[in-house]
Amino acid sequence: MTETVAPLLDLEAATVRFGARAALDAVDLRVAAREIVCVLGPSGSGKSTLLRAVAGLQPLDSGRVLLEGADRTGTPVHRRGVGLMFQDHQLFPQRDVGGNVAFGLRMRGARRAEQTARVEELLELVGLPGAQGRSVATLSGGEQQRVALARALAPRPALLMLDEPLGQLDRSLRERLVVELRQLFGQLGTTVLAVTHDQGEAFALADRVVVMRDGRIAQSGTPLEVWQRPASEFVARFLGFDNVVEATITGEAADTVWGKVPVVPGARQGPARLLVRPAGVRLVPAAEGLPCTVVSRTFRGHHVAVRLRPAEGPLLEAECPLREAPEVGTETGAVFAADEVVLLEG
Repeated sequence: MTETVAPLLDLEAATVRFGARAALDAVDLRVAAREIVCVLGPSGSGKSTLLRAVAGLQPLDSGRVLLEGADRTGTPVHRRGVGLMFQDHQLFPQRDVGGNVAFGLRMRGARRAEQTARVEELLELVGLPGAQGRSVATLSGGEQQRVALARALAPRPALLMLDEPLGQLDRSLRERLVVELRQLFGQLGTTVLAVTHDQGEAFALADRVVVMRDGRIAQSGTPLEVWQRPASEFVARFLGFDNVVEATITGEAADTVWGKVPVVPGARQGPARLLVRPAGVRLVPAAEGLPCTVVSRTFRGHHVAVRLRPAEGPLLEAECPLREAPEVGTETGAVFAADEVVLLEG
């Protein structure tokens, strides 16, 4: 008989109310040991409240927080065994780099030799070897982020929590550091619960993405699952997909204002809301598909997002290789690929 392994973090019906509004509404969330979970959502969705509730910075009105199987709902922050790293880093300006990293170890009564060895080890891991004596005022934003991370990791927390950890850095630095963070957490076997507004950051860092709406979890899944198959119109639009239309599905086709859109065999029949991912909108000669006019082009690195205006219905977005993107004002046709069509729940 296989033994069931308890999750490292288990939120049970966690509820936080501010007046009549539920910032967290009976949220259940489990995080396994060594798992990296990133929580996404618009402002006011409850993602930061969730993080603060797990940390003990925000008391629950009802529900429980279990860490490593123990109920920590009423336990003070400093006794929960969690590490915290905030967007603004909150380094101590009066202490040098080594003093900042060693802070949690000193608070726990670690011997000086242990502090010295752990600080040296972590600064090596985060790419700042030998920086113990540097003033934090001389550090760049990326270096401050690394010091804050080392400080949070120093006491070996059971759970590391990150609140917009890369939010103050420029995009190129964020993209580089998020790859380094994932490698580091994998190397250390760190369990991570992170909150971020940056979808690219979340999808690059996480083993699992949790999308929140109005204090509840709207969808939870691997980055690939959430990206390829948004569960609802809210999640689809939050991720930036706007090709959403009402439809009536009969057999393997959907009747829409854009004409017939193919769907995969076995699709749910009847009225529905459809998402056509931009990768599933193919451009063809105007006479061979839905007639459209190109109204804009946006360069997005490896492809161009092309906005199309059909005769009826909402605008369409298609993806094109850089060399094949038509000019604004061009008349073109659009056809749809069934494997990029997603039936939405609501």
